Amino acid sequence: MGDQVLRTDGLTKHFGGITAVDGVSFALDSEECCALIGPNGAGKTTFFNLLTGELEPSEGSVEFHDDDGWHDLTGLAPHETASAGLHRSYQITNLFPTTTVRENVRVAAQAHGNATSRFWRNVDAFPEYVDEAESILERVGLSAKADDVARNLSHGEKRQLELGVALAGDPDVLLLDEPAAGVSSESVDEVVDLIRNVARDHAVLLVEHNMDVVMDLADRIAVLHQGELIADGPPTEVRDDDAVQEAYLGGYDPDAPTASDDGGDGSGTTGEDGGGVA
Repeated sequence: MGDQVLRTDGLTKHFGGITAVDGVSFALDSEECCALIGPNGAGKTTFFNLLTGELEPSEGSVEFHDDDGWHDLTGLAPHETASAGLHRSYQITNLFPTTTVRENVRVAAQAHGNATSRFWRNVDAFPEYVDEAESILERVGLSAKADDVARNLSHGEKRQLELGVALAGDPDVLLLDEPAAGVSSESVDEVVDLIRNVARDHAVLLVEHNMDVVMDLADRIAVLHQGELIADGPPTEVRDDDAVQEAYLGGYDPDAPTASDDGGDGSGTTGEDGGGVA
């Protein structure tokens, strides 16, 4: 593994009398793909929102490391954490639906380059961002769809485009919130291969309920339960942890048939009915 690039110390978030994230101390290395798992209501999305500045922590800190050393990101706004190098995707696709695939990525690249003047719609004024968009679309497998309107893409292709938009900001850390959610069983492998490719040169922290995807992708798994970090380590070690089995996995058996083996959707998602703060 590489050096640490992101860390939290005692990160906590209260919503009235509810503690959604409870004193979480966590670190992400620069050369790893880490999966953050836990039942619904465990605090996963709240934790993401604290990292990216969409929520301000009640206690604790968030720090990010770059070539200039460690920087305190605690309480910064989302555009400030993005400028620092943290980019994220969302459970619900977040694109410009009536704009072409190429333009979605081009605008993201242009925004990152601070070329956001009144000329932002003038493609000829910033040809370098068009070139960057083309390169990114090739990487995420959407070159053939470059001129398609984003809303006409399949759900899996929209996930690919979201990742392309995130890459256009040249991030050091990618936070992926359920990247396989809603993706057809036929497209899950493509999403997994794409994330694996991206993880070669980016630190990746992903929230994912699909345990087949988690076990296939993650170098490391961290487990939240009722806002607390109850396990953090190699996938097989975490999978076999008694506390994790009880809290989340429900006796997950890597040798058991998956849904795809018996005609299901292949999601490998454990049954969950928990509510509360996600």
